Amino acid sequence: MERLDVIGVGNLNYDIIILLDRFPEFHEKVNAKEAVFGLGGAAANTITWLAHFGLKTGYLGTVGKDEIGNAHLAFFRRIGVDISGIKRVDTPSGIAIAMVHGDDKRIVKYPGANLFKEVNFDYLSRARHVHLSSNPEKTIEAVVRFASDSGISTSLDIGEAPLSREIEGIVDYLTMNEDEYKRKFGSLDPSLSNAKNLIITLNGGGALIRDRDGNVEEIRGLSAEVVDSTGAGDSFDAGIIYGILNGWSLADSARLGMLLAYLTIQKVGARSAVVPIDEVMRKAEELRMKLPFKDVKAHNV
Repeated sequence: MERLDVIGVGNLNYDIIILLDRFPEFHEKVNAKEAVFGLGGAAANTITWLAHFGLKTGYLGTVGKDEIGNAHLAFFRRIGVDISGIKRVDTPSGIAIAMVHGDDKRIVKYPGANLFKEVNFDYLSRARHVHLSSNPEKTIEAVVRFASDSGISTSLDIGEAPLSREIEGIVDYLTMNEDEYKRKFGSLDPSLSNAKNLIITLNGGGALIRDRDGNVEEIRGLSAEVVDSTGAGDSFDAGIIYGILNGWSLADSARLGMLLAYLTIQKVGARSAVVPIDEVMRKAEELRMKLPFKDVKAHNV
């Protein structure tokens, strides 16, 4: 079986994103100024970026035997993502509905087929790196333990999911946003987490990082008007993963993550800003970001 650079583990949803001038009041109807419909799921958005960057990618998840499930599989096939880890079940595929006003958003999810996700260890054994997002605690624990025992590196965008101190301590790259971290630990002190490497994305842009040697650094964000923040964190994760798999420092990987999030928030939809690596390189040069791109070949899908 072909070795894969990254396997994503997470939900597969159909996103309905509605842009509003204001949120409706109780029993009030308002007209949206714009609406976007498309495929989503946090880890799937991250894998989409990495596939466009030329990495060999795969996915472990579940979809329904419906048109949305067909669309997920067709899209991944088109961009070169291995789909042999995706299971189909007789339950409707997941849906996520987001109402967006500036950088504020309200999300309602129907998990559907995602509830029937099962961990396929034979499939995961093909990966150099496994990325997890939008998963229940038992799935996170099983995958992280297996990866650690198998010499496979892991990244985890934990969100609000519970995580034991034991499992947290064997995660290679833990990503949380500022609000999530404060709710879990009570402050922004990066020493409170025992993950090997910690990345905290900050409100308003930027990130606070702490590497496995205890070095702490704040990475400055890029300023842009927020059109839609959906998928910005997923894009950031893609930058982290691409950088670390290419031997970059955690700081440079976070800077690439910032650039991808910067591109994402200026468009509506989690995947609207996804472009090949050569276009990202040109944007980095335009913004005078000194990222260690070298021996990178353009890859178009």
